[in-house]
Amino acid sequence: MNYDECLKITKRYLLARIPFISYGTVEKNRALDLITKVSEDIKIPIFVHSMSKGVYNIQTKELLSEEKTIMGVLDYIAEQFKTRENLTFVLTEATDINEDSLVSRYMMDVISLAEEKGGTILVITSDPVWTHLQRLGMNITMSLPTEEEIYKIIKENIDYYRNQIKIEWDDENYKEAATILTGISEIEIKNVLSSLVAKGEIVKQDLVDLKFAKDRLFSNINGLEKISMEGFNSSFAGLDVLYKWLMEKKELLLPSKKEELKKRNIRPPRGILLVGVPGCGKSLSAKVIANTWELPLYRLDFATVQGRYVGQSEQQLKDALETAEHVSPCILWIDEIEKGLVQDNGDSGVTTRMVGQFLFWLQECEKDVFVIATANDVTKLPSELLRKGRFDELFFVDLPTDSERFDILKMYIKKYLNIDPPEVLLQELVKITDGFSGADLEASIRDISYKLIAEPDFKLTGQALIDSLNKVVPMIKTNPEKVNFIRSWGHDRAQPASSRKQ
Repeated sequence: MNYDECLKITKRYLLARIPFISYGTVEKNRALDLITKVSEDIKIPIFVHSMSKGVYNIQTKELLSEEKTIMGVLDYIAEQFKTRENLTFVLTEATDINEDSLVSRYMMDVISLAEEKGGTILVITSDPVWTHLQRLGMNITMSLPTEEEIYKIIKENIDYYRNQIKIEWDDENYKEAATILTGISEIEIKNVLSSLVAKGEIVKQDLVDLKFAKDRLFSNINGLEKISMEGFNSSFAGLDVLYKWLMEKKELLLPSKKEELKKRNIRPPRGILLVGVPGCGKSLSAKVIANTWELPLYRLDFATVQGRYVGQSEQQLKDALETAEHVSPCILWIDEIEKGLVQDNGDSGVTTRMVGQFLFWLQECEKDVFVIATANDVTKLPSELLRKGRFDELFFVDLPTDSERFDILKMYIKKYLNIDPPEVLLQELVKITDGFSGADLEASIRDISYKLIAEPDFKLTGQALIDSLNKVVPMIKTNPEKVNFIRSWGHDRAQPASSRKQ
């Protein structure tokens, strides 16, 4: 529930004198702020217990008891219920109530006493509550701030300094920042904003930096590998159709466009599946997309989330996908997805459940997580993944054409050899690299760079480039059956990633 819904339900439950209310949230202070407002609105005293303070009045802060332990405070509450009616206590440090324990059983007994006296015990916890205990009352789950709530927080905190420091953000930027900061708590949002204010100015570029702020908040990313993009400068050499499609979809991620999509009940772009010949730029494309869209990149390996025990694989995949939502907006890269979805004799349906779990998440995820899945061995892809509508588009990445090899060679020669080769030499190199993948071309040029460093007497000439490339045996010659099968499959079933112009 969002803040307003929680406020409304909490008022109703307290007025109804529900004897036990569990408040599911990781934001204890935000929940206490809400409960304080409820106390003011419905004009009933509420008493809070914390280990650092003891028991105090939530409005006046008057200290009633210095008892610190959970068992001690339950003793105190039980004594109060025996002599007074309609009391409300909030426990912020209730331990050992997620299972059958001495604390949870004692709390059940105190709740029974509360029911007799019209009292209420409200527990704020981020852990599940023991089933028998939870059945004595009601549960409220307080979600993290919504985009609308974050927008208000940003506007309130930034506008306060508008006459004190340089602020370039307008209302549209506030909305974009609110989208970026979804998935984190109110205190984390305020900390991020405070760090921006501390710089002495807030400029447009800060919106890009804000997308990477969650990296510092989520240092331990379960099941995901953060891919560093520092110094990365490759481009979509050759994949012009894929590039055009992505640039069109990037516009739909702007706040104004997202509002329009919402009005039309259309979901934002969710992801693409890239299949094709190994070494032709599928994995590189994930990095280029993240770099072009200025979003953090995380890699999910399906094979590593598979566990040894019943239900472990599904839980680890669930945790990884939830983490991706927390760090959104981001690019989620699933490299060689087919390797993590191979069934064996001891599978017991795990792979099928994982595929279903992933596809359900892909369909229902409301966070800005754009998935890029790549696959080499298309024969191992479950048919469910290939059905129309699962991904926004299925692209096939083929061996580069003459014109694409021209661009790729030019890019890598500039990158590794730091020269601009003449066009006549590039044309000659294009002729002798027919059937080369992008990886073949990069490895060949990189090897020449190694030779330049290792052998001071080596002279970099056009002929040296030609001789080096003539020695390379590409995959289309070492494994023609596999390459030809992949190309035949892709041409019939997927959108080409390039326009294929020679």
